[in-house]
Amino acid sequence: MPSAKLSVVIPTHNRIAILQKTLAAYLDQTARNDILEILVIDDGSTDETSQVVPRLATSSAVPIRYLRQENSGPAAARNRGIREAQGEVVLFGDDDIIPVSRLVAEHLSWHARYTDPAIGVVGPAYWSPELPPTPLMRWWGLNGVRFEFPHMKVGQRLSWITGNFWNTSVKIRFLRENGGFDERFRYPMFEDSELSYRLATKGYQALFNPDAIGHHYKKVTFSDMCRYRRIVATTPALEVYCETEAGRYRNQALALRRKKWIYRVQKCLTRIVVPLLSPLKPLLDSPVPLPGILYSAFLGYYGSLQAVRENRVPSLSRPNRAGG
Repeated sequence: MPSAKLSVVIPTHNRIAILQKTLAAYLDQTARNDILEILVIDDGSTDETSQVVPRLATSSAVPIRYLRQENSGPAAARNRGIREAQGEVVLFGDDDIIPVSRLVAEHLSWHARYTDPAIGVVGPAYWSPELPPTPLMRWWGLNGVRFEFPHMKVGQRLSWITGNFWNTSVKIRFLRENGGFDERFRYPMFEDSELSYRLATKGYQALFNPDAIGHHYKKVTFSDMCRYRRIVATTPALEVYCETEAGRYRNQALALRRKKWIYRVQKCLTRIVVPLLSPLKPLLDSPVPLPGILYSAFLGYYGSLQAVRENRVPSLSRPNRAGG
């Protein structure tokens, strides 16, 4: 599809300062003329989003369509974008994923190369250079703990379980024919991999393009990571996920892993060793790099539900955004 036009879909919730940076970066794309529209799906924001985005749209070189809905979560917001999009390709972004200047060109060039309707394109999201990451953030975000971008090869077909939709482009016809996001997921977790699984059963292949780079404009602390672990373990979304075929498959894999002796030994050592190493805890958010095994052990100990019951980590608040 050499002349394919692209719709950008950005769900947002109370992130107007960062959203403005993201929109400015899309308006500075080398392939700006190939962006048919930018759809900003406001998921019930209470900040100045409803005033600022329409104002930006009046002078934008690319049409910006502001769509507001009651707060319903990222799945519902992205589905709104899928219904409204007019381009042949839809690029899912997030309000805090700032694209490099060639991101859109890279997505479109790969869709021109891979014309099969079932092929999507995934780009990496690295920490923003404007907010230099700590060694802990590099370990957590880039070394296979959450996402494995540094270990992926050009054109690699990604597993559905690592599926994400914050720097992913899909041909709109295939997406509409095979179902959107499950709107029972009201918070930014599980909705990506669940849809990736369903699409994979229909032949979907997500190919990795390392040059379609987005920068994640966010700072994450050790306390944030512990809170995220607790969200995953206690959110109602987990119950919904377990009811899906994707969730049942994932749980079976986790159950097999937990039966292995090495897992049990690691868990036991964590409970014994981490309290002894507690003087190192202040270094977790420092510029001092520590071995990955220590980061893993501390997160496993302080991020567990037992830690929450013993008040070793702060209580959780609801995620405040639509995009994840």
